[in-house]
Amino acid sequence: MMTDYIDQLDINQYLPTALDWATNILLALVILIIGFWVAGKAYKSVVRISASYDQLDDTLFKFFGSVVRYTILAFVGIAVLNRFGVQTASIIALLGAAGLAIGLALQGTLSNLAAGVMLLIFRPYKVGDFIDAAGKFGNVREVDMFTTILQTFDNQQIIIPNSQIWGQQITNHSHHPVRGVDMHFGIAYNESIDEARKVIDSVLANHPHILTDPAPFVEVETLNNSSVDFLVRPFCEGEHYFDVLYSVPEQIKKALDEAGIEIPFPHRKVILVNETE
Repeated sequence: MMTDYIDQLDINQYLPTALDWATNILLALVILIIGFWVAGKAYKSVVRISASYDQLDDTLFKFFGSVVRYTILAFVGIAVLNRFGVQTASIIALLGAAGLAIGLALQGTLSNLAAGVMLLIFRPYKVGDFIDAAGKFGNVREVDMFTTILQTFDNQQIIIPNSQIWGQQITNHSHHPVRGVDMHFGIAYNESIDEARKVIDSVLANHPHILTDPAPFVEVETLNNSSVDFLVRPFCEGEHYFDVLYSVPEQIKKALDEAGIEIPFPHRKVILVNETE
């Protein structure tokens, strides 16, 4: 009888503690399940915003969605620890100190991240554009949170940290659908300006990629030391910019030669003086 009484006393002594632990474990599981469900829903809701608007970038909103998801999961973890009596104030302070230390150690990475966020928000360029940025020129192949990847004409891949791009001059050659192509040509002073203009106009009119509206601009720009210099600016679709830039000069040179119009080149006159003693 005494043994049964002692056993019953032990059970009565530990039963409330066991029930508390069981309740806490059950509640912790419920908190975790609800927390993960809410975090997943929040992530999908944020990502869905970018899908609703074409001008918004998917990469940026996936990042924002991840930030929201992990923030919710952090609070879920704190709530679970609270159920077991863990003092979370010290843990939060420790995480804050660790975050500060990591932030100081990763200043360069964080600056790239901040620049990437700004680039994805304001979108000065997008994938497929030809840009000049950070002293490099190429076709944008990828824009992520930390880097921009360019592909050059000779098939080199250039990876540029976003912090080197943001805050500097960015030239987007693909922003406007129609581009003007600036070129300069000189003729000798003894040649007819009107005849030279006719030859240039004829070349531009016969080029398959040069537009008639807006009309090409062909005018004398400078009276140089040994030449009369024309500024020639035909317009074309952006995708044909480089074809026009690299094909027209050769065609104009040949056309001027056929018309007998001289294209001057620098001359140097050397005078020899004989000195006698």
